[in-house]
Amino acid sequence: MARKNAKPAVEQTPLLNPNGPIMKNGTPAGIPAPRSRDAAAATLGTTTSEPRPQLPPQAIAHRGYKALFPENTMLAFRAAVEAGAHAIETDLHLSRDGVVVIMHDHKLKRCYGDDSKVSDHDWSYLSKLRTVREPRQPMPQLVELLEYLNQPELQHVWIMLDIKRDDDPTEIIRRTAETLHSVPGIRPWHERVLPCCWSAEYIKLCKQFLPKYQLAHVGFSTTYARALARHEPAVSVSMLYHALALPVFGPRFVRDAQRAGLPLYSWTVNEPDRMEWCVRAGLDGVVTDDPGLFLDVSRRLAEEGKGKGKSGKKNAAAAVGGRSSGGVPLSVRAWRVFEWTLFVVGLFIVVNIYVYRWGLPQMQVPKVLGK
Repeated sequence: MARKNAKPAVEQTPLLNPNGPIMKNGTPAGIPAPRSRDAAAATLGTTTSEPRPQLPPQAIAHRGYKALFPENTMLAFRAAVEAGAHAIETDLHLSRDGVVVIMHDHKLKRCYGDDSKVSDHDWSYLSKLRTVREPRQPMPQLVELLEYLNQPELQHVWIMLDIKRDDDPTEIIRRTAETLHSVPGIRPWHERVLPCCWSAEYIKLCKQFLPKYQLAHVGFSTTYARALARHEPAVSVSMLYHALALPVFGPRFVRDAQRAGLPLYSWTVNEPDRMEWCVRAGLDGVVTDDPGLFLDVSRRLAEEGKGKGKSGKKNAAAAVGGRSSGGVPLSVRAWRVFEWTLFVVGLFIVVNIYVYRWGLPQMQVPKVLGK
């Protein structure tokens, strides 16, 4: 049970603490914070004077240990923590009666077999559902995850909250803030929870209802992320892997984000060669269905990198935008050609729809933010 009046044994900060818990791949636990709070220095394309630490990315468990257990369940969350994940990534929706529940889809069909929406039901009904995937598990509330992690031995584990856009924006963010306030943390939640927003509208609302919290933009457009970073330089970026690995544009974004000192994450990375790419690219975190596999990959690369000295650093730098050294079967390569084609075509369509409806991000984002 949560201890309401307990105090942390040592002073904690959102920054990676080299004196704090060291996780299985040698990286300290904690939410990586921007290396510069100065707006001019933190604009993408501007170099900060503070060097980035050379550490493996943090293992962020996508919907818990999704590779082994039903996604977004307490079983999956516990398994991820036991595997050594630095953080839990999960998704939020609202029930009809305003309870913040953990669920990725706005429809229940895929995970719970019910042909309706989350928002169609009160919590009393949702609590009785069980996952289609075995072992069958109940849908958790956000408060359950908070209470589980609100234990002294787990206070180093942080949470990445993907706030979905199917509910009323003000209502879900207000309810999320109320839920966080309802569970007094033995370590303040603003040091352990990273709200992730898909748009400038959600960034603005999070700043209103969660003013102490560091925020992140989650998306698949580096153009939109750049527009946000110009006006919200302290916002981290969680980007679709394909957007970061896209030739020319992706590596340039990685370079500029790192020069600006912005924490950079990639989702969802499940293949060993892509995990290796993320490690060599120097990302801050990797969102994966298989945190155990990622920790193994990053440990292996760390061992291989020992003793290489400067040549190892050059190889790591060259890996951004390049190919992994690991072999990829021909069948996988063929699938990836199709996958990349879908990404490029889909991105082209989405970007054109966005520009037609709202204009260029460089114009729309400051308008939403009131800047």
